[in-house]
Amino acid sequence: MEQLYQRDVYGKTLVELGKKDSRIVVVDADLSGSTRTILFGKEFPERFFNFGVAEQNMMATSAGLASCGKIVFASTFAMFATGRALGQVRNTICYNNFDVKIVATHSGLTVGEDGASHQALEDINFLRAIPNMKIIVPCDGPETRASVLTAYENEGPFYVRLGRAKVPSIENKKEFVFGKGYVLEEGKDLAIVACGIMVNEALAARKVLKEKGINATVANIHTIKPIDENLVIDLAKRCKRIIVCEEHQITGGLYSAVCEVLSHSYPVFVERIGIEDKFGQSGLASELMDCYGLSASCIAKKAEQFVRQHD
Repeated sequence: MEQLYQRDVYGKTLVELGKKDSRIVVVDADLSGSTRTILFGKEFPERFFNFGVAEQNMMATSAGLASCGKIVFASTFAMFATGRALGQVRNTICYNNFDVKIVATHSGLTVGEDGASHQALEDINFLRAIPNMKIIVPCDGPETRASVLTAYENEGPFYVRLGRAKVPSIENKKEFVFGKGYVLEEGKDLAIVACGIMVNEALAARKVLKEKGINATVANIHTIKPIDENLVIDLAKRCKRIIVCEEHQITGGLYSAVCEVLSHSYPVFVERIGIEDKFGQSGLASELMDCYGLSASCIAKKAEQFVRQHD
């Protein structure tokens, strides 16, 4: 199974878009090598601006560029794009519904050794409540490309959340459609709903569960806002039990979004796999996934308990 860095795909897609649309401007905050926006900078130096460690200034300037008809891609690490520049994202970008696409890398726990200060575990929560913001969490390299193209093709602010490490390209995915999740595997005993790197973990957990006689549906909900309400409700009706997996705090992310839909429209039992109101810590990505209960084996164990409890 091919493994790709999502940020590599992002950088190459930016160059592709830059060649066909002169309105595209790319900005970064001293991390263009890591975010791969440097690829665009080398190709189009007159349309690339590195702001240094000044994320708030970068976001405010992005709004100004967008007000002049530019399509702006703004990148840095997820922690800094959201935590340090939230006021500018809200008041200058989203309030005006400007064409600024925030594509942030190094999100989540799997930033690894950089530790808690760099592990954005609250970023979806920060942005999901802001009007006009759209949020996509792609599961692999090919879906990253589709997400970036979608952000370019649709007006208004976007947040595309990418990771640091290579991720396997998931086979048999359906075509990416903004705002529409899809089922990867069918099963009757419960539905495992996931986003980002957790989709691959969910698929691996499904194999473990199948050996134990539990047949799980696995769904990829890549668009967190607007969430695919129809799919969530359909999964609830068919499976009666849902477990939500995300590399994010359990507050304000995919789990919260799913529960909001179901509490309003079709209440069922919902379990969660995510960060339980804790900060991250330094360590290897694989070790942290196990430590915080996000790995495939952890998902399978919790899912089995969940099914037995509500059988």
